[in-house]
Order: sequence, then C-alpha cells, then structure tokens
Amino acid sequence: MSVSGVNGTGQRRPTMKEVAARAGVALKTVSRVVNEEPNVSPELTAKVQAAIKELNYTPNESARMLRRGRTGTIAVVIRDIGDPFFASLGRAVELWARSSGSVVMIGLTDEDPERERDVCLEFVARRPDALIMAPIGETQEYLAPHVDAGMAVVTIDRPAHGIEADAVLADNAGGIDQAIDHLVRQGHRRIAYLGDDERIFTARERVVAYRAAMARHGIGVDEDLVHLSEPTTEGIGITLSAVLDRAEPATALLSANNMTTAEVLRGLAGRRDRVALVSFDDLQLGDLLSPGLTAVAQSADVMARTAIQLMTERLPEPHRPGRTVRVPVKLTIRGSGEIPPSN
Repeated sequence: MSVSGVNGTGQRRPTMKEVAARAGVALKTVSRVVNEEPNVSPELTAKVQAAIKELNYTPNESARMLRRGRTGTIAVVIRDIGDPFFASLGRAVELWARSSGSVVMIGLTDEDPERERDVCLEFVARRPDALIMAPIGETQEYLAPHVDAGMAVVTIDRPAHGIEADAVLADNAGGIDQAIDHLVRQGHRRIAYLGDDERIFTARERVVAYRAAMARHGIGVDEDLVHLSEPTTEGIGITLSAVLDRAEPATALLSANNMTTAEVLRGLAGRRDRVALVSFDDLQLGDLLSPGLTAVAQSADVMARTAIQLMTERLPEPHRPGRTVRVPVKLTIRGSGEIPPSN
C-alpha cells in the first residue's frame, strides 16, 4: 500500500512549507519559484533553490499540471503492438514523452470498432491532454464532448470522422504509383494486387490507386488478379494459388501492407525467384532476404514526429480547424521487384 507523502525508500517527502521555512521566505514565494512564475527577485529565487537542493524536494508534477489545466498524460490507441509500424509509432511517442516529462498510456484495438470505443473512453476518463489514435470505427463522434472540452486528438494512418481532429497520413496513392511504375519498367503487365479489406481506409486508398496506376499505363485490370481480404496464412496461400497457378499467371505481385507481405513471403517459399514482389510497407530484415525485399517504405518515426508536432500545436488552440498532413513514402529497391517476367 502506498502512503501519501512517503517516497519509495520509506522516507517522508519534504513539503513546500518546509522549503519555505528553510529558505526563510513565504510559502507563496516557493510556489512561484517552483512554477517558474515571474516577479521573484534573483536573491529570493537563489534562497529557494538552495533550500530545494538541501531538502531534496521534488515538486508534485501531477498537481502542478492540473493547476495549469494539464495532466501531462498522452493516450495512444493503435491496432496491434505486434505490427512493426505501430510498434515503431508507440516507441517514438514514448521517447518524446520521456524527454518532455509526460506519461504515455497505450491501448490496442485489434481492428475492433467496439474495442476502439471502449479503450478510448476508458482513457479519456483519465483526462489525458491529447489522444493519438489509428481509427478503426466508422465514426469517432463519441469523443466529441471531450474534444469540445479541449482535448487534442491527432489520428495517424487513417482520418477521424465526426470530430475535429488533425490527421497524419501516408502518401498511399504516391506509394502505389511508385510500385506500379517500377514493375511496368521491369516489363510486367500482369500485376496481381493483394490487399486488406476495402472497408479499411488505407486499403481503400491503395486499391483505388492501383486501378488508377494500371489505367495510366494503359493496362486493363484483370479482376481475378485483385484480392482483398484479411492476411491469414491459409487465405494468402489460396490467393497465391489463384493468381499464380493459372493459364496466364501474374508475373508480379504488389502486396499492399506488411502483414500481407509476411504471409506472401511464407507462401512463396521455393519460388521467390520466379515472381516479382513489391511490398507497400517495409519489413524488418527485408534487406537480408534473398532476393532482398523491394518495398515502399513509410516512416513510422516521421509520422509520429508529425503527429506530436500537430498535437503540441493543437493543445493551445484546441478548437482550430483540423489539419491533414501527408507524409511522403519512398521505394527501396533490393531485388525482389526487379525479377523480370518469365513469360
């Protein structure tokens, strides 16, 4: 059981009143120095700081932030900490929080809209200063009262609906364009597209971009080469058989997210050198594969830093119009996307 006023060593924490007595100043003067308020003389400031050092006094950060209308807490709600992209995002936010004296709460939605709502409402009940989230549900209107009360919301990877929020999105269309342009330059025209459920914002943007890019190159889309589903081992195995074991097989694969790519690599065991593969999303150790994975890389670190910047800009202006920032992506060539058509 924890006892108020007692630190982890069992020693009682010194109080602000004791600092005032040691420094020979008024309690209000100590408060002003601790909270870095103006109108305290250098002489009195020096006395208070010396007393703080002698007594090893630590201000109550929670109480101080609450007085300023802040809790020093950031809530992060993401899909899956096992997804390398979201793991990197969570780490980037945590590193920022550590340097700024804030605390991070991280919750997972597992692509479940009801879980998203429950986790978000549980977190906002703890009065975080801001919420960074990757939305799943069709609307986030349930957060409207909290946004109206001044909580900053920044979404990442997908936009919010029903609330005023900033958004940090990858350049999904630009990344797909780079992938298709590259495969066409290698001589491919039968390019299969393997993506996630089209109801997901990123999946929808990417498959629309695929169709547009193919049309731009004058290539008709064979709908039998377009597969949109949850990336499971069994499902991707069936998909690969459908696009590769046919009279006119695909000569190249465009995998639209890292989870799908991982299953595609597993399913291509033994024939990776016979079909070109470009992934939207890079994989850890993708450069160590043989051939190396050609991928459209989006930087979780850049997206996280952008989200943090938008968050800090929104905190003093919680009711300003939402902003959307598109983060560029980059095609990294390593070998798998350079395999030429075999027929």
